[in-house]
Amino acid sequence: MDMITVSAKTVDEAITKALIELSTTSDKLEYEVVDRGSTGFLGIGAKPAIIRAKKKESLEDTAVEFLNQIFGTMNMTVSIAVTLNEEEREMSVNLEGEDMGILIGKRGQTLDSLQYLVSLVVNKNKTSEGHIRVKLDTENYRERRKETLETLAKNIAYKVKRTKRPVSLEPMNPYERRLIHAALQNDKYVTTRSDGEEPFRHVIISLKRENYKRDRYSRNNSSSAVNQQ
Repeated sequence: MDMITVSAKTVDEAITKALIELSTTSDKLEYEVVDRGSTGFLGIGAKPAIIRAKKKESLEDTAVEFLNQIFGTMNMTVSIAVTLNEEEREMSVNLEGEDMGILIGKRGQTLDSLQYLVSLVVNKNKTSEGHIRVKLDTENYRERRKETLETLAKNIAYKVKRTKRPVSLEPMNPYERRLIHAALQNDKYVTTRSDGEEPFRHVIISLKRENYKRDRYSRNNSSSAVNQQ
């Protein structure tokens, strides 16, 4: 927000005028004194106090202003909704508009880049303890992508069990790799691991051969025992 210039008889009165003009409270006002003024002698030669003031920007305002600058250069009209959960230290940013596929990009890469940039902006002057986690989404892409990856993980796990051969998935970002690991962490017969260097790091799904062989041996013995009865 641009600074406004306010003058009054005293600095305190100028601050009060600035608060009214900006419709804010003293804890959300930033100002600098340009001239403290003077009362003069018997009112002769008095000079007004002058300050320059502006409303402190909230983290939400910072995020919205930054994104609007980006979308402006892209000639895109995007509605931005920001909510901040101070207790959880998490900011959720939702984007709405036409051609949101442009902002999602291939496998969400553009969306991830925007999320990273917004995180840099809102955490610019914060310590690690005060870090705000930013989640940026549009058209519920994050949830839809999560469901797609979980389904993919289960389908590939089935293929690995059937062929007994490991399968390497396409390169994914750390968040998406964690989704794959989480989807299969309780699977008795397959294991997952990440391999390679960024940005080509990917998940490999392979057979837990010891468990598979042991259970297969147990099933075969049980079948043989039934047949002998």
